[in-house]
Amino acid sequence: MGPADLSQVLRQVKFSSAAQELLVGLDKSDDAIAYLLNKETVIIQSVDFFTPIVDDPYTFGQIAAANALSDIYAMGGKPLLAMNVVCFPSCLEKEILVEILQGGADKVAEAGAIIAGGHTIKDDEPKYGLSVTGLVKPKHLLTNSGAKIGDQLILTKPLGMGIISTALKAGLAEQAITLPATEAMATLNDKAVEPMNRIGANACTDITGFGFLGHLWEMARGSDVAITIKATEVPIFNGVTEFAAMGLVPGGAYSNRDYLADQIKIAAHVPTGLTDIFFDPQTSGGLLIAVPGGRVADFITALASAGVEQARVIGEVTANGAGINVE
Repeated sequence: MGPADLSQVLRQVKFSSAAQELLVGLDKSDDAIAYLLNKETVIIQSVDFFTPIVDDPYTFGQIAAANALSDIYAMGGKPLLAMNVVCFPSCLEKEILVEILQGGADKVAEAGAIIAGGHTIKDDEPKYGLSVTGLVKPKHLLTNSGAKIGDQLILTKPLGMGIISTALKAGLAEQAITLPATEAMATLNDKAVEPMNRIGANACTDITGFGFLGHLWEMARGSDVAITIKATEVPIFNGVTEFAAMGLVPGGAYSNRDYLADQIKIAAHVPTGLTDIFFDPQTSGGLLIAVPGGRVADFITALASAGVEQARVIGEVTANGAGINVE
């Protein structure tokens, strides 16, 4: 079951959401919830975990933790507390689990947060992630539903992580190709938060399992705006285009494409291999940020100064009415 299918299931479940303090819940498509604690503080809560996508246990722990922490950053917040979520087979050596947990612990420490316990169960396949609690001031809270006409869209990490992971599993990806993607997946999205808060972003989401176009559609639908993407401006990791042409595309990309088939218009000149990359499920991907057009140059400069050097302007919000055009 993919992210889109699970989203449909959750919409059929009746949850209590009477509290006025719940600012972001299931009525939105954000990956975290936001609760107004008082006039100065909003609590952000999220959880995410998955199976290994790299061979090294320590690196897997880092990537899984960075991925879970990203939901807090996407709302403009700072992580405070985290709890481990672990599934682990009894047939594997405990040293492997220690390395996974150490990778996660080190990444959480890098984020300035604290791991305060967690829960572990036996399972046939290893899985690891975090439940994360963060804080943000109400005026800085971001969702994926605030994009406005005239906004420019910025993507902070290249695409193609799912395709590279597929090539890695097939034994076809050399370290020169996999290392940049692995390093990007293990990189926190924290450096974009201060520029978003200071310069004033209108909307934000992180790119994960629903793929670039899936999360872009959630922003367009939530904001009720039309978005045009410049296909050639979207950053992509080296080697991904070639792997996509070889058919090394994860099944989740096709699920994302099928779900969004009626929602996205792709120009005839855009190669199929490129659209495969746009639907590719990402792990610990970058932030997709909507910034007022008049401030985008300052924002890109601020990102670069903060160390987010791969950020690119990849499109703009053009009109009212939910829709996506890829040109």
